[in-house]
Amino acid sequence: MDRKIIRARLLSFLREPDSPEDTGSFRYLEDGGLLIEAGRIVAMDDFARLDADQAQVIDHRPHLVMPGFIDTHLHFPQTQVIASWAAELLDWLNDYTFPEETRYSDPALCATMAARFLDRLTDHGTTTAVAYASVHAASAEALFAEGFRRDMRLITGKVLMDRNAPDGLRDTAQSGYDDSKALIARWHGRGRLGYAITPRFAITSTPAQMEAAQALAAEHPDCHIQTHLSENHAEIALSCQLYPEAADYTDIYARYGLLRAGSLLGHAIHLSDREIGALAEAGATPVFCPTSNLFLGSGLFDDARLRAAGLRNAIATDIGGGTSYSLLATLAEGYKVLQLQRQRLHPYRAFHWITRGNACALGLEGQIGTLDAGTEADLVVLDARATPAMAQRMERARGLMDELFTLQVMGDDRAVVQTYVAGRGVKAGPK
Repeated sequence: MDRKIIRARLLSFLREPDSPEDTGSFRYLEDGGLLIEAGRIVAMDDFARLDADQAQVIDHRPHLVMPGFIDTHLHFPQTQVIASWAAELLDWLNDYTFPEETRYSDPALCATMAARFLDRLTDHGTTTAVAYASVHAASAEALFAEGFRRDMRLITGKVLMDRNAPDGLRDTAQSGYDDSKALIARWHGRGRLGYAITPRFAITSTPAQMEAAQALAAEHPDCHIQTHLSENHAEIALSCQLYPEAADYTDIYARYGLLRAGSLLGHAIHLSDREIGALAEAGATPVFCPTSNLFLGSGLFDDARLRAAGLRNAIATDIGGGTSYSLLATLAEGYKVLQLQRQRLHPYRAFHWITRGNACALGLEGQIGTLDAGTEADLVVLDARATPAMAQRMERARGLMDELFTLQVMGDDRAVVQTYVAGRGVKAGPK
């Protein structure tokens, strides 16, 4: 039966909450129903008001249903180097990440790992991902194919890197351009897929390759751009050494036309006032990656400073420098990073961030990130009593905010009862 109604407590944000008291920023139904047809939400209403005739009713009470989580920065080929010890970013890349990514020249490995990668995401409630593939076209091809098979909203791209990487992990300016063009032609806009033009970072691309990325961006203005910016002091120094004509790290990307709306800049920690102004003027999006920033000791993301300049920040797991696939765990670490700077991440804003907020950052708020009629039926079902410790905490919960904060601080994949991708339940297991 294609027509179904999800019955549960429902929560969907209308705008970003101004404060912990801003209950007008969301819609919350104690006994709600989502009418779903052909993978889209037709209506969100009190269950009693919906016509359940000829509909399959799936009752998730007393659990909470929200839009599926949106992860805006993570690395498909790094799933097996999570929790690898290293001194800091560049050591971690050279000792673990680059050797691991050389394996992704093998199409069979890519296909196997693409299925496992997307399983891990949906197990944790993530229904949309913006992911880096490896330098090999086969890695992006496999991830696109698996995403298409699942009808999942997925943005990815072949990494561009033609220097400062080992044998087997470099392309050329021309081959990177050609491979990207072919992947865009084959996959961009097909199903729920999108392409991200993906120079890894300035250190691993020559000026010729940056020019090739610039050409791709000009030829495909509807593609996202993803790269890394100002994660680590040693990275910044080397980038500026390699591009001495640039005013700073941010200016490297600006000179090659890679700063615009739809540019996703991972980390963006150590920025000057000039750089922040340039990002705001371009409409680019910094991406906060708290678990990897803490794991690699990179620094503290200054969310309030960037927001004060008019920037819209996204948030992400950054697997595999990040240490968890869970955007709930990401919110927990993000809360701590901001607490250290006397910034407050209250639970309404936190859950807005990983749903509608990240959708807005991607320019996709009309398609994902809410439970609005007409949007894609990507959902997560959450249980704030999923573990004994959470259940014990919830005995003293005073309402929705306490429930959300319990999920934010104590939750992980065990709190995800079910995940729906385009209206289809995809999480296996006893729940």
